[in-house]
Amino acid sequence: MHTILVIGAGQSSSSLITYLLNKSTTENLHVIVADVSLELASQKINNHPNGKAITLDIFNEEARKKEIKNATIVISMLPAKLHMMVAKDCIDFGKNLITPSYVSDEMKELNEKVVAKGLVFLNEIGLDPGIDHMSAMQVIDNIREKGGKMLLFESFTGGLVAPESDTNLWNYKFTWNPRNVVLAGQGGAAKFLQEGTYKYIPYQKLFRRTEILHINKYGKFEGYANRDSLKYKSVYGLDDILTLYRGTIRRVGFSRAWNVFVQLGMTDDTYTIEDSEHMSYRDFTNSFLAYNPNDSVELKLRHYLKIDQDDEIWGKLLELDLFNPHKKVSLKNATPAQILEKILRDKWTLEKEDKDMIVMQHLFGYELNGKKEQVKSSMVCIGDDQTYTAMAKTVGLPVGIAAIQILNGKIKTPGVLLPISKEVYEPILSELKENGIVFTEEKMPYLGYNPDKSYT
Repeated sequence: MHTILVIGAGQSSSSLITYLLNKSTTENLHVIVADVSLELASQKINNHPNGKAITLDIFNEEARKKEIKNATIVISMLPAKLHMMVAKDCIDFGKNLITPSYVSDEMKELNEKVVAKGLVFLNEIGLDPGIDHMSAMQVIDNIREKGGKMLLFESFTGGLVAPESDTNLWNYKFTWNPRNVVLAGQGGAAKFLQEGTYKYIPYQKLFRRTEILHINKYGKFEGYANRDSLKYKSVYGLDDILTLYRGTIRRVGFSRAWNVFVQLGMTDDTYTIEDSEHMSYRDFTNSFLAYNPNDSVELKLRHYLKIDQDDEIWGKLLELDLFNPHKKVSLKNATPAQILEKILRDKWTLEKEDKDMIVMQHLFGYELNGKKEQVKSSMVCIGDDQTYTAMAKTVGLPVGIAAIQILNGKIKTPGVLLPISKEVYEPILSELKENGIVFTEEKMPYLGYNPDKSYT
């Protein structure tokens, strides 16, 4: 019997654990779910006979090593910064490891030791990173095998609220870590390639330079640039490509309204606001505006950012209670970003019956037999409920499928890996399709420079 140790029983692990338990009889698996909260781990196991929930403090070295030593394969669903403790133990005890997180420089440095022991350390095997890599490489490899030359690659992913649960003017609710949403795009200019020219977008301009996307049955979306698209030149073997752009998907109008927070300074996480716990939402908003005893906070903000009263942005801001004098921040020594997150949580938290939605779209431009062509590949996944969300499915299922593929010797190339080889992506994408995570492809004329884009 194979023992799979899943460390971390957070929200993204629900579909992963259920998948493994459903496969446990046919694949001869014993699934151990370890978390600092025994209650949370037990909920995920749900009394399944082939599962076991245990308490594990990842910083308890003796307990951690004991569980890893007794496992056949280890899946770390911990925050990315904690993977290294698990990874080093896996090397010591000769265990394969899977994580959905971006591979860190420290993890890459383990490659020689991992190869020497003949182990598979598969990283970036969730949604983004993960499904994005695999679905992109499948098309890129197919183009290359036909003799085509890649000219353009664009990729967009977004975690959104499903249409049937879309009940606010922003067309958005939190489906993942709210803090990451508030801080998105910070830490340097967005970098990408367009028609052979390097382009850069500073943070203060990021949300006003967007691209319009069309997805069949779901309408129009917009995408803003991710921080660094250029690193994917080497990851995907696209060193000679002319256009390379990766972005985040939102509904049309979101970015323009979000830019208000950026321009005011509400997304800043570098300093704390004095007496923040006693501030009202109105006080918080007013703190970023010039003093004028004769004008209201509303009027000052509209004048400062040139927002008309009938502008749809104004309705979005009013909906968030930014000018409410009675609602208190109630956070001590909070940064502007922390306060904004608190305000948004009031309005953007998924209700019990709400469903989330994952949207992904790739554009591939290439030259084949002297003719330029373009393919659009799109995927939409709707969550089942608040346990089996679209985010949990698209993050967890690839991890679970990969674990069984490794156990069965189907994925066996040793090293610190990304899911960009056929050995990895073909069986995983095939099984994802059986689970309703399907990409639809559409051929279209090669556009190259697209006048719909506003990031030029």
